[in-house]
Amino acid sequence: MPQTTRVGYIGVGLMGHGAAKHILLKGFPLSILGNRNRAPVDDLVAKGATEAKSAALLAADSDVLFLCLPSSAEVEATVLGDGGVAASLRPGSVLVDSTSADPASTRRLGKVLAERGIAMVDAPVGRTPREAEEGKLSTFLGGDPAAVARVRPIVECYADTIIEAGELGAGHTLKLVNNFISIGTCAVIAEAVATAAKLGVDLEKLYAVVSAGGANSAMFQMVMPWVLQGDDSRLKGPMRIAAKDMRTYCRMAEAAPAPAFVAQACSQVWQLALAQGHAERFM
Repeated sequence: MPQTTRVGYIGVGLMGHGAAKHILLKGFPLSILGNRNRAPVDDLVAKGATEAKSAALLAADSDVLFLCLPSSAEVEATVLGDGGVAASLRPGSVLVDSTSADPASTRRLGKVLAERGIAMVDAPVGRTPREAEEGKLSTFLGGDPAAVARVRPIVECYADTIIEAGELGAGHTLKLVNNFISIGTCAVIAEAVATAAKLGVDLEKLYAVVSAGGANSAMFQMVMPWVLQGDDSRLKGPMRIAAKDMRTYCRMAEAAPAPAFVAQACSQVWQLALAQGHAERFM
């Protein structure tokens, strides 16, 4: 069914491509910004999206603009940097940030945009690229209730689990806590499996034992197909993103202030992976 709200999307990578695809398939006019990886851009253009020549032009033509970028650093540069979208978004438009971002940065950007009459909603996404392509992501919305209500029909195109978290930044806060649990769990599983292998444990039997007990988890079930069959399709999250999210969580916890002993240890696991040159490998 054709929709009248014009949607822009910057960041059509592993997670953004699937989300943008389903926004387009549900009838919203969609403009996207190209990047070095042409495959997802060309696919969306073939499906009917328009490729903008710049972020500024994309923003000027959007009623609702989505960002799905690697970190808050890229978000801040895209919004406030040279040619940033803040200068081109019209009063009354909405910026939706689906990045796993720092909530403190999100709130700062929200204040700058509000002074220009632009609303902001944080809407980080959960699950994996597989669910993104299926239109079955989870998302956690933070922002003014009117702005959240306005963007929710678009978010429903690609998410089957939507949690309205509260004020701006609440969605990103929830996402970081959730990611600490999931990424931390992944680090624990990796260490346990490596130790078991060194001890000569039959890893198929380890899988059966854990699957039958309280140590089982969704993360365990995503990791073990790689361990046992070399299948990495269930967890296409690059280690550089895991490391970034753990660093951001630790900063957030320290600012609370709250202890982060376990988080700091897990964070170092991912820092070790980066130091060993594994930034682009999947978790």
